Amino acid sequence: MARIFRAVRLMLGWVRTPALEENGMTAWEFTFASIDGGALPLEQFRGKVMLVVNTASHCGLTPQYEGLETLYRSYRDGGFVLLGVPSNDFGQQEPGTAEEIKTFCTAKFAVDFPLAGKESVVGETAHPFYRWVVAEKGQEAAPRWNFHKVLIGRDGEIAGVYGSRIPPADLAVSIRAALDTPAA
Repeated sequence: MARIFRAVRLMLGWVRTPALEENGMTAWEFTFASIDGGALPLEQFRGKVMLVVNTASHCGLTPQYEGLETLYRSYRDGGFVLLGVPSNDFGQQEPGTAEEIKTFCTAKFAVDFPLAGKESVVGETAHPFYRWVVAEKGQEAAPRWNFHKVLIGRDGEIAGVYGSRIPPADLAVSIRAALDTPAA
């Protein structure tokens, strides 16, 4: 029950980032808003390997959507999920509405992986998932630009953090290694 209360406090922003380090939380305790509306609890992906990527439609790195979709299609049947998290934090490069973002992603890149609603990913207003990543791995794990990638293992722990310029294909070895590691 205490874990539930901690998760609710965290989702509502009632927990400051330093307190996250003491919680022993996993990624499965966070919930995003879905781009289609409603909740997108990460709990539904428990036991899978997950890549969380902050995305933007008007960025020089936007073509990474193609590589991300390729990763998703290549590994989803083996227990891999990819979550795109649109963010307007960097250069105002994701100004659209949820409907515009979804239409862009599906029409231009045939994106089939789940998309969250637009979120802040840095600073005090960052979604609690991103504050947790920083609390667990340090400030260097915070996104510095669009298409920053966080790999979550089957156990819900952070398995890797990758900068924006790392092409999605370069994560294949890490994803396979995480898929080969059983959940704790």
